[in-house]
Amino acid sequence: MKNAQSGIAILGMGTAVPPYLVDQADTARRLVDALSDKPDSARWGRRIFKQCGVQSRYTCEPNLLAEAAECRYLPSASPEAAPSTAERMGVYKRESVPLGLHAARQALSDGDVAAADVTHLITVSCTGQFLPGMDAALVRELGLSTEVTRIPLNFLGCAAGLKAIGLSRQIVAADSAAHVLVVCVELCTLHIQPSGDRESLFAASFFGDGASACVVGAAKPFHKPIFTLGQERSVLLPDCAEEMVWEVGNHGFDLYLSPNIPKLIGDFIPAEVERLCSEEDLELWAIHPGGKGIIDILQNKFGLTDEQTAHSLGVLRDYGNVSSATILFVLNAMRLHLEESGSGPASGIALAFGPGLTAEMIKIAYVPAVLEKEREPAADGAYV
Repeated sequence: MKNAQSGIAILGMGTAVPPYLVDQADTARRLVDALSDKPDSARWGRRIFKQCGVQSRYTCEPNLLAEAAECRYLPSASPEAAPSTAERMGVYKRESVPLGLHAARQALSDGDVAAADVTHLITVSCTGQFLPGMDAALVRELGLSTEVTRIPLNFLGCAAGLKAIGLSRQIVAADSAAHVLVVCVELCTLHIQPSGDRESLFAASFFGDGASACVVGAAKPFHKPIFTLGQERSVLLPDCAEEMVWEVGNHGFDLYLSPNIPKLIGDFIPAEVERLCSEEDLELWAIHPGGKGIIDILQNKFGLTDEQTAHSLGVLRDYGNVSSATILFVLNAMRLHLEESGSGPASGIALAFGPGLTAEMIKIAYVPAVLEKEREPAADGAYV
């Protein structure tokens, strides 16, 4: 038991979503209405909305629920009516901090970590920026020390949440007394483009808004179910720089996702996983749901069961791709399932992908709850 309790762990997790639910079927209907003068685009949009694996997601922007004629983000809007980047960043500044606070408070409570004990704060986002940033606001609102080490990871894409977890592990490895709070906030729907081109419609089909947080520290002697963290690996895949592009435009950020991404991940990732986890039996697979095609190709390449990919597909179905925040949604869902099923210890891997193409991966191990009553007295009467 001592070995199971040792090491560095995700002590607590939290997630949050904005109040507006985006139903996929209803959104597809309104999109088709907005593309009434472009029947080919309408047919393609209807198909991709149906096939992308999303049933619902969330947005911070109520106008995205409006009918086609009133929605400033759909293709029926004139370029002049579409929200500017400045307007979208104003919404981001207003909505991001409350979501991040909600997720952070959950994570601190879940991990039984006091705000005063947080030594490092890593904030992650690629969907908006402002200064003083979200990190400064979180310090103030959470009551963190004004001397906490603040590390913003901005504009790194979907892989940044797992990058932050790996960086947290390195910090705690260097200082066992450290507690690192990671807060990821992504408002992806703010960047939906009023365009009928295929790239814009594809990006609009599966991204959602949300926040997630976790606390990383030395594993406690007696704890709730946790994930311990092992070695991490980060790799920039060769000749893939143009496959995922995210640039600032006049009407939000313009995203291009190549249709080759799932195949490239399938070609390169098995060898990278082998380098990290040679000859290890990986039961748990926390795969960032960057798209249904990515999950499907990794399931095929590694011979995974439907149960092993269920959490990634479930998060994609219920929340969409929430960029950097998504991996913690997956880990949280996985932990809940393992706890409810009474699972024993299990080892695995978490993977996420982003522009570059970048692959982030880290070994994880599920450790069930260790309760006070489970301790056995030693010969001298002390508990071990």
